[in-house]
Amino acid sequence: MNYSELVRLQREFYTEHITREIPFRLCALDRLEEGIKTHEQEITEALKKDLGKSPFESYLSEIGLILNEIRYAKRNLKEWAKDKHIYTPLFLIGSRSTIHYEPRGIALIIAPWNYPFQLCLSPLIGSICAGNCSVLKPSPDSPHVSHILSVLISECFEPEYIALINGSNEETGKVLQEKFDYIFYTGGMEYGRQVLTAASRHLTPVTLELGGKSPCIVDKDADIPKAARRIVWGKLLNCGQTCVAPDYLLVHESVKDKVTEFLKKEIIRQYSEDPRLNPDYPRIINERHFNRLVSMLNNGNILFGGTYDKKDLYISPTLIEMGKLEEKPDSPLLSEEIFGPVLPILSFSDIDDCVEYINERDKPLALYYFTSGKNNARYMIQHTTSGGVCINDTVSHVANNRLPFGGIGNSGMGAYHGRYSFETFSHARSIVTTTNLYNIGMKFAPYNKKIKWLKKLM
Repeated sequence: MNYSELVRLQREFYTEHITREIPFRLCALDRLEEGIKTHEQEITEALKKDLGKSPFESYLSEIGLILNEIRYAKRNLKEWAKDKHIYTPLFLIGSRSTIHYEPRGIALIIAPWNYPFQLCLSPLIGSICAGNCSVLKPSPDSPHVSHILSVLISECFEPEYIALINGSNEETGKVLQEKFDYIFYTGGMEYGRQVLTAASRHLTPVTLELGGKSPCIVDKDADIPKAARRIVWGKLLNCGQTCVAPDYLLVHESVKDKVTEFLKKEIIRQYSEDPRLNPDYPRIINERHFNRLVSMLNNGNILFGGTYDKKDLYISPTLIEMGKLEEKPDSPLLSEEIFGPVLPILSFSDIDDCVEYINERDKPLALYYFTSGKNNARYMIQHTTSGGVCINDTVSHVANNRLPFGGIGNSGMGAYHGRYSFETFSHARSIVTTTNLYNIGMKFAPYNKKIKWLKKLM
């Protein structure tokens, strides 16, 4: 494909100003919604082929989230896009101030393989709402979903408005050479650096949704049965291949054995004695990631699980004992993002040790803390930094489209979902309109002794 020609066509279409019209944007959202409903079964089958996802999990974490996001955007787009009238200070008397939201232009959206449907279309919804043209690049590691996305987008939109590019990571590198007005990337930190480097050549603004090691803490006053159920759900959703999955578990030493036992019970309750036979338990995306995860299993004492089948790309839910936090054990499980169904467990005696451990490392995309004390929760929030936080739950903050979702530091930059998606893909243009009825003489030279009046006005 000639990417320069595609970008040129989109830029020509964009300059016709059609995409700026609110009815056009709403119509595009309608077409996308209807297209998803028409192809829902094929999307579900593609997610099963690529990641082994059950129909329930596919709808919960991908299809349903997108449909909900579209409906929410349609209800609120007119309000989001209105000019915002802003207070004008007294020394600018005779003027009125507004913020006008306008589209950025041509947006490039690069999606990952772990939630290949949701993480391709969720930013697209924001781009449509803002009035942009868009180029989508799904991951080659989820080929079945990439194919159905290609069918969906080609049926719903003309390529000069929204186009999808399939192909290898080399193709991603080629398309990044083009000049876009905005780049939205979801994926690993290493490639995120390459995206940022490519964007810098054209001074293109970016949103980077990356990942990292999201800590999960269970304090001594936590409701352990509920904590165990929620941790197992969040960790094993999509077989652990979730950027906000609990990456390692810090458990107060007084309840460690109890927590471990409840985690084991919950794994069996949710996925049975043999998850390999359970249709609700997904699979690892490919052999390369499978081999990486298997190599990690020898880095601690396996308390539960640890079985695998290369032919089926199956790795069982696995709990690994890593010792005491104050001993600062060194292991790839504690230094590399796991992105799989393996949960290392460390014990601690003082919550300040957890805070110190988290703050010594890169800022995580999410932080999870289980406690019964409001003051404990407040202390944890005030003394750590992360993209998002759940108190007494995991992952659920991502599902609320009224909250911004994004990282900080190495876990990303920028945020989206709901109104925040609209604002991410928009330029907030400051406008001051001044009356012609009179002039405020104070601001014009000669200044003479006007400074005393200026100080009073300001």
